[in-house]
Amino acid sequence: MRTLPGPGFAGDDGSVSPQLGEALAAYDADPSTRYDETLSVLQDHRLLVPVVAVLGDTEEDAQGLAHDKTSDMAAVLMKGRDGRTALLAFTGTESLRRWDPQARPVPVTATDAARAAVQDGADALLVDVAGPVLLAVETDDLRELAQGNRLVQFSDRYGWVTPAR
Repeated sequence: MRTLPGPGFAGDDGSVSPQLGEALAAYDADPSTRYDETLSVLQDHRLLVPVVAVLGDTEEDAQGLAHDKTSDMAAVLMKGRDGRTALLAFTGTESLRRWDPQARPVPVTATDAARAAVQDGADALLVDVAGPVLLAVETDDLRELAQGNRLVQFSDRYGWVTPAR
C-alpha cells in the first residue's frame, strides 16, 4: 500500500499565526526599526502563494467570438511602477481573499516562497499586498531567505547565518 506525504501544515486553518500577526503589527507601527525582527519571525511561518487561472490558447468561432480553449494555473508576479517585479504571498486566507477571492492558496514555507520569487526572476517577495500590513522582502534579504539561511539576533543586531547541513 502506498502512502502520500502530508502537506506539511497539518491543522492549518488558513489564519495568520498570532506571533506573526504581532510582529507585523509592530513593524507597521515602526517599520524603520522593526523590519529585521519581523523578518526573523516571518522566516518560520507558512505563507500562502496565490495561484490563479491564466488563459492559454483561444480559438474564434464563425462569428469571431473568442472561446477559452485551454487555461493554466500560475503564481502571481506583480510589476511595480519602477518596473521591478514581486511574487505575491499572504499570511492568511483573509488577506488573500481581500486581494482576489478567486485565487487558490498554496501553502509554502517562507523560504520556499522566496526561492520561487528568485527562480521567477522577481526582485521581491511582497507579503499581504492587500493589507493589513504590507511587507516587502527584497535584495540581499530575499536571496538569503531563498538560500535557506537564517536571520538571527546577535545582541542588538541581526545577521544571516548559514545552517549546518
